[in-house]
Amino acid sequence: MRWRETDLPEPNLNYEKIMAYRPADIQVSYGERECIIYALGIGIGMDPLDTGELKFVYERAGLQAFPTMAVVLGWPGRMTDPAFGIDERLVVAGDLKVTLHRPLAAHAKLVSRPRVKEIIDKGLGNAAIIQNTRELLGEDGKPVATVDSSTFARKHGGFDDRMSDTPVPHTVPQTAPELICDLATPPNLALLYRLNGDENPLHADPQRAKAAGFDRPILHGAASFGVAARAILRTYADDQPERLQTIEARFSRPVFPGDTIRTEMWRQGERVSFQCRVVSRNDVVLSNGLATLRM
Repeated sequence: MRWRETDLPEPNLNYEKIMAYRPADIQVSYGERECIIYALGIGIGMDPLDTGELKFVYERAGLQAFPTMAVVLGWPGRMTDPAFGIDERLVVAGDLKVTLHRPLAAHAKLVSRPRVKEIIDKGLGNAAIIQNTRELLGEDGKPVATVDSSTFARKHGGFDDRMSDTPVPHTVPQTAPELICDLATPPNLALLYRLNGDENPLHADPQRAKAAGFDRPILHGAASFGVAARAILRTYADDQPERLQTIEARFSRPVFPGDTIRTEMWRQGERVSFQCRVVSRNDVVLSNGLATLRM
């Protein structure tokens, strides 16, 4: 049976329950296999002769972890407990930011400490924006990476007696981009990316995708985010993963596996403003992008 948004009961988000939620620390252990699976999940390795990217997918090429792999390490999963009052069918990714305090090693043991920072109420009948943060600590107890993200829960607003403002996003220049980088994605990319742990059926099940209003399964937003990071490192950093210090962007429109993603970039010193669009539809799919590079 096919459902529509208009058939859904009104969500009843429980602000106090969500803010009181404190997941236990998550022990993370990863190595060559996990690094390779993540890299394949963001489209690396499509050209077997690309030596710049081979080191991310081949253990005998001096394997290195791609920096945005931090987004999948110690991820606590979706908030599916009915007590939270969140209908996951109305939840989409909002934005994502990765801060790398030091480069990711190709194998490591880390501790992940996730928590909810805040929930922004956009008013009755509108969205709630759930802001999350996750700190990844090394065996020495020092931070390796921080992952900040938000999820956009449609029709979950109205739990507070006031409307809250969202942080002002980075603004990209309105001039023609300084440089562009087009990267194709394979049609099975979402099926590869879900091996990293995000098994939302929206990215694999055609019927679930149609029920959500899409012709076919869509690509994970975090995978598109990784494609943008590939473009920035390729264009400005000679594919050197240790050069990436931070990267952030908002998710604007869906990407379908098989799309070619064009990253448009403007550089000012160590800062790279960017946005991504799907070439065939001219849709901006990642907006308000900003990366900082180590010089």
